[in-house]
Order: sequence, then structure tokens, then C-alpha cells
Amino acid sequence: MHGYMGKALVVDLGKGSVETRALPQEWYDDFIGGEGLGVRLFYEYMDPRRKPLDPETPILFATGPLNGTKAPCGGRLVVVFRSSATGTLGLTNVGGHFAPELKAAGWDILLVKGKAPKPVWLRIEDDKAIIEDAAGLWGQEVSPTEEYIHKNMGKGAQVISIGPAGENLVRFSCLMTDKHRSAGRGGAGALLGSKNLKAIGVKGSKKVSVENPAALEAASARAKEQIKEEPFTSGLLAPYGTPGFYNAISSTGTLPTKNWQRTTYPESHDVLGHEAYHKTLEVKAYACAQCPIACGRRTKIKEGPYAGESGGGPEYETLGAFGSKCLINDVSAVAKAGYLCNELGLDTISAGQIVATAMEWYERGILDKKKTDGIELTWGNVEGTLALVRKMAHREGIGDLLAEGSKGAAEKLGGDAIDYAFQVKGLEMASCGVQASKGEAVVHATSPRGADHLRPYASVIDAFGYLDHELGITQKQDPLQDGNKAWVKPLQELSMATNLLGACLFASICLAVKASTWSDLLTATVGKKWGMKDMLKAAERVINMERMINHRYGFDRKDDKLPKRLLKEPAADGVGKGQVVDLDKVLDSYYKAMGWDLASGIPTEKKLEELSLGWMR
Repeated sequence: MHGYMGKALVVDLGKGSVETRALPQEWYDDFIGGEGLGVRLFYEYMDPRRKPLDPETPILFATGPLNGTKAPCGGRLVVVFRSSATGTLGLTNVGGHFAPELKAAGWDILLVKGKAPKPVWLRIEDDKAIIEDAAGLWGQEVSPTEEYIHKNMGKGAQVISIGPAGENLVRFSCLMTDKHRSAGRGGAGALLGSKNLKAIGVKGSKKVSVENPAALEAASARAKEQIKEEPFTSGLLAPYGTPGFYNAISSTGTLPTKNWQRTTYPESHDVLGHEAYHKTLEVKAYACAQCPIACGRRTKIKEGPYAGESGGGPEYETLGAFGSKCLINDVSAVAKAGYLCNELGLDTISAGQIVATAMEWYERGILDKKKTDGIELTWGNVEGTLALVRKMAHREGIGDLLAEGSKGAAEKLGGDAIDYAFQVKGLEMASCGVQASKGEAVVHATSPRGADHLRPYASVIDAFGYLDHELGITQKQDPLQDGNKAWVKPLQELSMATNLLGACLFASICLAVKASTWSDLLTATVGKKWGMKDMLKAAERVINMERMINHRYGFDRKDDKLPKRLLKEPAADGVGKGQVVDLDKVLDSYYKAMGWDLASGIPTEKKLEELSLGWMR
């Protein structure tokens, strides 16, 4: 079997059992791999009656056909679960080197269910999987946990682990690999914590079979050339990493500032932008598996109260979450917050957004010093922010409330607290605004995992003005127009296809690697002829399958919402000044293009039959 290992490893921690499950060929034909294959297997094990943290709720780690090959940017792992943050299908994605190593051990998917009677970690070495005691690791932060498992398994082992936040079932706890690469969205860390699973170590010696190595080499060369020719990937992402986005996003009016009270933050460009970042911090670039871009950044703080501390990032989203949203105009302080989140196992997007929300609650009197354990949550308060991060991870004092996420905390506080919680379905919004990018309004409102910014990154079309003739996007789109959102569909399919392959969205996010190149890489790897349209159809199938799974969980159009401020309060500045989102108009346009019922937002019978998903009715 070319490009795949053909099987899944199923571990039941409650029973202490390890089993091999063969995966049907038709699943590979219909869903390709990665997120598609993971979601299809998840469907076999899901029970809508189970809560996210029920021991029998599974969590899956899925690889794609390009993992472990020479295809560029093919180092991504997809994690599938039921989100403890939202109750929806949970989907998160991480780079590093874990996915290729899982393939090298002989597995397309790892599925874990059940709860161990005491803390454990999972050792996978080729076909052998052993449940190991982790009593000495429980309570440890991420770095010492990884170091322990590397020492036990030896050179070449890759590790995914949780920090104290996952152990404490924080709703936005994440999974960490390479110490600072995060599978961040949706609270996957709490899933492992609820199973008493501290970490997974994997080490493999197998090679991934490729059907046509020469064709793969040629398609890979073309992909690398496309990456080199695109200014975003070669001129911004490679030399500056994701911090290179900061000033550009602010200029488009899509940088949430002061908890979404503003959409630009030009006064921070000289202190949070990529030039300040690389001048203020000691920076070293690094790459995930199979990546020619190397957007990762390892940093060290040079001066100030945190001088000498080091870690990964901060990425753009961390700069937005703790910088512009909280008005912390100090890249070293933001770096410190990011390091802390990484060690504790917190999603920086959610953590920073929750701090920003808490600051506005404090400003409005919804919170006071008595409720915040004496912390003055004023805008820009660095020490207060760091204290809050620690408290959330350990569920101490005010942190126990905020560990429920901004929606859960707002519901407990009552009154109008929910109006200042920037979340969708319980998942905090990233640093990608919607009033000057109505395409992003679609994405945030309808994403299966709750608020989202990358499924797809629609701002690339309407805010930044990109076109793609292969996808049929041949005309500039008005970022302020609420209707006319059919163009989101093919862009969304390209993003999903990237996730099916096990590839990195940064190669697709600004349309560097073309859809036809991805399909050529897939064909060369697996042998079956995958035309571009066939690949995008498989992606559409997965998008609709995920929508139907969420329908099983009770979600439909009524849940495709945005926070009140974005619907009622005109943007105060930037390109979208004076704009609000007409959500009904946005959704109607998108649903129509998707073939979904306008009243319910659920795929029609006709659409399901067209995609060979009639069995999901």
C-alpha cells in the first residue's frame, strides 16, 4: 500500500488493551487521509450521548499520505476528538515531527479511549505499544516531561504531552510536541488529562512506500518553486516567521485590539511588529519535518525582568492574543506569556483572549479585585496577566472560573458578561478580525470546531486581494460585502485538502502551492490517479461529514453566531470603520453555495447523495 500503512492502533486505557485495526480501502479512496480518515474512524466510535470527558470518548491522532515522504511541508498531524470547550467535533493540527514518526512506526492513526486507573504514558516502538507508569510525571510541566520520555526511548523518539492545564481539565488546554509546538484549539489536553494519559512517545524504523518516486520528486520541486515564487512564504514567512503577519494584518483592519474595541493598532507596530521582534529578542529559525520554509522561531529574551528566559515563539497569534488584545506593548513580556503557556499546556489563542475579556470585565465592574484575588486587571498589566495564566492552568482562585473558557465563565458571572466574551460555540476567536473581512465572518461562524480563522483563512482573498484561477476565484472580492460568499467554498476545500494530506496550511494559506500540485504529489505518492477536482471533492465530502457529525451533537444554524459587538457596534477604525456584520446575509450566501438547507444550515439530502454520504442522513 503506497503512502499509507493501512492500519490503526487502538489503545483502551481502561482495559489496558492494545489492538490493531485494519482500515477499509474505500475510506482511503473517499477521505484520502489525515483529517478525513481520522474523522471517519471517529464516527465509528462516537456516541452523541457521551460528554467530551467521558472515559469512552475517543481521541485520534491521524497522519496523511504525505507524512514521511519527500513532499515539502508534509509534517502535520491532525487530532480528532469531542471538544471539551465547545461540545462540537474537536479538530486541531500540529507540526513538529510526531506525524512522520507515527507513520514510521507503522500506523496511519492512533486511537485512544478509556481511562487508566492511575497516571500513565504510552510507549510506541514500531508494532509494539506499552502502557507505562507516569506517577512521577504527573504535575510536571511540558519540558521535563518530554525530556524524561526522550531519555527513556532514546534518540529519534517524538513526544506529545500535556502540562498541568491538561491534568486539571482546563477547557482550553492543549497538546504539546517539540516542547513548544501546540495542537492548541478546542481543549485536546483535557481529553488526555481525563484519561490519566500524560504523554505519548513514538519511535519507528519503517519507510513509507511511494508509488512513483520520480514523479514525487518532480512535483516536490514544483511545490518548492511555488513556495519560493510567492512573496508571502519566501519574503515574509521564511525570514520573519509568523510575526511577519502582525503589521500587515493591522493595516487591513483585521487586528483585534483592546478586546475587539478596535481593528488596528499602528502605535504598536514598532514594539510588536517583526522588526522589533527580531531586534528585541534573540531569534533562531527552525523547521518542522519536511519543511523548506522554516517559519518556527526559538527565542531568548535579552533584557528586562525576564532576561535569559527562552522558549518557542511567540507566534503571530500569541502577539495578537497577549499583545494587541490586552494592550501589552512589550514583545519580551508577550514572549514570557507564550513561554509560560507552552510549559503549562495552554492554548495561547484562548488564554490571551480570555485575559483580554477579563480585563474588559474588570474595566466594566463585572469583575473586581475581590473576585480577581487582588489582581488589578487593567489594560497592559503584564504581571497581572502572567499571574492569571498560572491561576488558569492550576485552577486556582479566579483561574478556576476562567479555566471554563470565556463562555463558561460569562454564563457563571451572568448579566451582560457574555457580550464581551469573543467566542463562537465556546471557542475563543483568534486574532483575525471580521468587520473588514466578511469572508472571515463566514469562517468564524460556521467552522465545525467553533471560532476559527484557518478553515480557510478567507482574508487572503477579500482583505489581501489574492486570486486563484484554478479555484475559480478570478475577481477581486469586496471585504466589506456581506453577501456573495460562494468563493469561500473552493478556498475552504483547498484548506481541507491540505489537512487530508498531512501538509501545512502555510503552504496553501496564500495560495503558494497550487491545488493541482497537491493532487500531483498525492498521485505520485499513492499511485491512484487523483485529479485536482477529485481531491477537492474528497475535501468537500469531509467538510460535509463534519457538519453532519455536529448535527448529531445538536448543532445547526442557530449556533452559527458571532459576538454581539461585531453585529451591533460599528467598527471604530481601519478599513472596516463603521462596519458591522449582517450575519444572516453572510450565512445565506455561504449555505447556498455549500448546498445546505437555508433554514437549518444542514446539508440537503441531494448534497449528501452527491458526495456519497447518504448513509449519514
